[in-house]
Amino acid sequence: MFSKILIANRGEIAVRIARTAKKLGIKTVAVCSEADVNALHTTECDQKVMIGGSLPSESYLNGRRIIDAAKDMGVEAIHPGYGFLSENAEFAALCEDEKIKFIGPSSRVIQAMGLKSSAKVIVEKAGVPLLPGFHGEDQSDKTLSGEAERIGYPVLIKAIAGGGGKGMRVVDQADQFLAALAAARREAKNSFGNEQVLIERYIQAPRHIEVQVFADQHENYVHLYERDCSLQRRYQKVIEEAPAPAIPGETRKALGETAVAVAKAVGYEGAGTVEFIMDEDFQFYFMEMNTRLQVEHPVTEMITEEDLVEWQLRVAYGEPLPKKQEEIKLNGHAVECRVYAENPERDFLPASGRIEYLKEQRDGGATVRIDSGVKVGDEVGVYYDPMISKIISWDINRQAALSKMDTALKAYHLAGIQTNTNFLRQLICVPDFHNAEKEPKNLNTGVISRYIEGRGQLYKQLSAETVALFLIFELKGAFDNHIEPDVSADPYSPWKQVDGWRLNRTANRIFRITCDDKPYEIILNITPKKMQFTLDAMTYELSEWSFESAQINVTVAGSATKGVVFEGESGVTVFCDGDTTVLARSRFNMDVNDESGNSLIAPLPGHVRQILVKKGDMVKKDQAVVIVEAMKMEHTILSPKTGKVVEIYYSEGDQVLEGAELLALEEDQS
Repeated sequence: MFSKILIANRGEIAVRIARTAKKLGIKTVAVCSEADVNALHTTECDQKVMIGGSLPSESYLNGRRIIDAAKDMGVEAIHPGYGFLSENAEFAALCEDEKIKFIGPSSRVIQAMGLKSSAKVIVEKAGVPLLPGFHGEDQSDKTLSGEAERIGYPVLIKAIAGGGGKGMRVVDQADQFLAALAAARREAKNSFGNEQVLIERYIQAPRHIEVQVFADQHENYVHLYERDCSLQRRYQKVIEEAPAPAIPGETRKALGETAVAVAKAVGYEGAGTVEFIMDEDFQFYFMEMNTRLQVEHPVTEMITEEDLVEWQLRVAYGEPLPKKQEEIKLNGHAVECRVYAENPERDFLPASGRIEYLKEQRDGGATVRIDSGVKVGDEVGVYYDPMISKIISWDINRQAALSKMDTALKAYHLAGIQTNTNFLRQLICVPDFHNAEKEPKNLNTGVISRYIEGRGQLYKQLSAETVALFLIFELKGAFDNHIEPDVSADPYSPWKQVDGWRLNRTANRIFRITCDDKPYEIILNITPKKMQFTLDAMTYELSEWSFESAQINVTVAGSATKGVVFEGESGVTVFCDGDTTVLARSRFNMDVNDESGNSLIAPLPGHVRQILVKKGDMVKKDQAVVIVEAMKMEHTILSPKTGKVVEIYYSEGDQVLEGAELLALEEDQS
């Protein structure tokens, strides 16, 4: 077995690889950028090397610097993880030239299958069904727009390299095509260093099914069953599960056999994933092959009880596959939820900041597993993908696994940055997903968009229970700060009780807070006999409160509730019944870019990718004026009103903070 490897990645996947390597007695070297010098993955490895600046192009995408680091540290192999250089044929070839083992397929295979266009040529020859499309070499605007007309709208423009929904655009009609093509090319170039695209017929809301395959250097091939990755938003997977629910036995068998046939056709080695789209009649069509380990590989590990990273390391070292096809058993059901640093209430804009508090439910990985890439004190910036951890649950059947996931999400407490955990809890209860075993036709890639459109507002209003926990926390803090040390040391002292007894009269206190940019005024009324508060014209009585370590217990309007409250630089975070709510005592920034203002405000931190107007231009309401790039995704900012551009404060390539004034507008009075 290898004695030392370098992990050419960051975040949770680098941590996960390091832990398996340690189990096998392999020393590990972490690489990091300037932004990641103290990140969790650097502490999980035996050694670390700083390879460049915070931008991916200066570090994690710089193959030459990674090779130099590997040579300097004397490693025998490089594990690329996923993303970054994991599907870069040039980097794999560089490893081959330097006699450093690339833990994955050969550069030839990556070139053939890592690019979706050439992969389609190979599988087409093997008789695998494909959707109507164009995957040719001619990338001129004229050819691509002509092919889109031939295929028939709607079409999907897709980067031939990479994945994760980057470099993809759906186009409904011809007059939208060129703008969408330009955006897809820019995003693909920035994310993968390759702006080539393919075009295919867009199928509304199919299921996204993928099969895990493995091959060794001795021409042995197996599959480890399929995963359903249909819950997506903007082509980015959010929840995955294995096996795919309600798949007929003969379809499951055909999926596995087809995926293995694809691997054999190209002479594959290592871990790979063959992806298909499936219609409601269980007919499937080849989509692409990912020549690397997938983000969602843990659900496969949970249902097969295999360590896929260990398989990768053994295969790369030249060992045969650990098991034959008939020895790989499917047991139970597993679900994975991706925890993203993002704000669902602001159209899922990436969030950034410092992690101030983190508590996770763990049971040693037997039934609940958390693959995390962060720790308390870490800064989550704008340079990389916003996923910070994955929660995986397993049980003997799907409903039990979903129930276990709900419990794990309730127990996942993170403060300092906005995450999507509330949204994830909602998603696993959406009927189209939750009831997929009984009604599989409703499970498809449209589940999330249908849910968001149906709800209108993603989250419920500020709850009385959350306010009650906040008030008890506030009063306890106020009392604690005004108690003499010798008195407060007595656990039975009445000064420990936040019941208003020492006031000897009625007291009112007004709390002005904001939640999700909405202001609230809470009136707290304290008398010697009771305590009440008013929220949204409703009055609630508080009673029977107590403290158990970090937990607050309180009865609100006769109903007992409990939760945890944490205060940090980002505000007061209340964890109550599985919901995470961030409150601020003073008004947050007003809603950006509303019609009342004369400025265009950056809704998130990032880099100015493109300015679409010039000083003096007239713009219409909702016209695209600036494109800001954050975490490798483009975000188009629209004009809040019709008017004239009177000043532009930034240039293309500049970095901007959230709330920065990008340009000034003068309202059209005509």
